[in-house]
Amino acid sequence: MTSETRKAFGRVGIWSSALHWSRADDEGRKAIAEAATELEELKYGTLWLGGSPSPDDAAALVASTRTVTVATGILSIWDHTAEEVTAGFAAIESSAPGRFVLGLGVSHGPMVPQYAKPYSAMVTYLDALDAAAPPVDAGRRVLAALGPKMLKLATDRALGAHPYLVTTEHTAEARAALGPDALLAPELSVVLDTDLDRARTTARNMLAMYLQLPNYTDNLLRLGFAESDFDGGGSVRLLDALFALGNAERVKARAQAYFDAGADHIALQVLTAGEGGSGLPRAEWRELAEAFADKL
Repeated sequence: MTSETRKAFGRVGIWSSALHWSRADDEGRKAIAEAATELEELKYGTLWLGGSPSPDDAAALVASTRTVTVATGILSIWDHTAEEVTAGFAAIESSAPGRFVLGLGVSHGPMVPQYAKPYSAMVTYLDALDAAAPPVDAGRRVLAALGPKMLKLATDRALGAHPYLVTTEHTAEARAALGPDALLAPELSVVLDTDLDRARTTARNMLAMYLQLPNYTDNLLRLGFAESDFDGGGSVRLLDALFALGNAERVKARAQAYFDAGADHIALQVLTAGEGGSGLPRAEWRELAEAFADKL
């Protein structure tokens, strides 16, 4: 990864599905804008728009900030045509050059009625982005990649990979597959709660949905977990491998394990016991910024 790319992404970012401008009312949009401004002031390197965002969501977040990188994590290729995305990318680029990175993914069969041949669909989509006028350059896009084929595509046709819900072992395997130069920016879910039983309950409340999606469970099985690890929202072994649980220093130590395994950047997703685990956990974001101060 070039020094310019490292500087653009930073070492630590925030991943949140609550930053969707298009899903909020006027009061919600004001809260999103204020939260984005604070995240930038806290010096997080990248704001990752989670939960299948739209180009308009990214545009609003870019407009609410001044310098921070904004990335989609991840925009579904089934929800938005390549033409729509290239137009949105061009509009953002004209007002804020270099600040938006397009994260793309194929989503999941149970969530997409038209889901078919996901790898081929992604190749076709990237071809369309390349052929657009102006194109979305490969250096300004990342792919949600878990398996070997998509990781190879992330190396060949994008800046790199943004894997979600992965272990440090997967990060090491992904780095080997990507090679030394591609960006590797995994998401890491965080529960700031020193009561580990309660923290695991919060984690299970989030994880249960993902354990219904074969792309994730297949990947976890490849990593050596068993079907029994998926029971009841996830075994302790699975939870401790996928989440950072405890105080901010423990979260920092877990993140360092991902860096040691080959990650360039960590996208922290903070889960809380309230609001279904989402919302805008600004107090937790501040606490993590203090703990990660030497990396921001």
